[in-house]
Amino acid sequence: MAELGTTLNGQHQSTQSQHHHITAHRPAATRLPSVLIATRHGESTANVEFQLAEAASALSVPISCRDADIPLSLHGRQQAQALGRWWAALPSADRPRSVWCSPYVRTAETARIALAQAAGLGAVPVSLTVRYDERLRDRELGVLEMLPKAAIEAKHPEEAARRRKMGELYYRPPGGESWADVALRVRSLLRDVCEEEAGRPVLLVAHDCTVLMLRYALDRLTEEQLIALGPVHNCSTSLWRAQDGRLRPDGWNGVDHLAAEAN
Repeated sequence: MAELGTTLNGQHQSTQSQHHHITAHRPAATRLPSVLIATRHGESTANVEFQLAEAASALSVPISCRDADIPLSLHGRQQAQALGRWWAALPSADRPRSVWCSPYVRTAETARIALAQAAGLGAVPVSLTVRYDERLRDRELGVLEMLPKAAIEAKHPEEAARRRKMGELYYRPPGGESWADVALRVRSLLRDVCEEEAGRPVLLVAHDCTVLMLRYALDRLTEEQLIALGPVHNCSTSLWRAQDGRLRPDGWNGVDHLAAEAN
């Protein structure tokens, strides 16, 4: 008599082989970095211009380059140096020797300066390679890119109203991304980071929205909890540790390491 069988994931298996598969193989332990640290880039020249524009209710900012090409301000470079000193002062087991970074100029500069500082203090190898991944890039704002709040209200009132109605998590400007869109690519990135950096500490250098979505995904936040967080500070540090099969929070948006730099 023909052997009884079943179909599993599109593959025909006998009940005998299926039983052997179940008893012979146990689920593997979840692969996770030992420590995951996320930081936002240092203050950029656009951060400065937008602060001035918001204070004056200006309708434009003097920026003509792509968002991806915006560099750090002088203050932002100093913040990146402070981040490098913080990195070097970490316990050896927590000290990242692997860096994943948004390819935007301001994040690349932050990673380069922080790494040079940490390497100069003998904490990490000078030859440490920074891995650039576009999934860590900033949120794309489409038609609203480089527009201060006053300009959005004046030039795109219908979009401003739709944004207020839908909320930041789900509002997608024409040609741009919602926070939820960013969360999708962040979840994809996390799968790769967990697989490739299993058992090791790793540093992610990204942007305000990207770091927010990291916390949204890792800490399984609700929309209300996410909105209540507020902005991520430049060169702040947020940390998660592997525990009980998950990355669990051990510090959020910390800026104590920047205090000496500010004085």
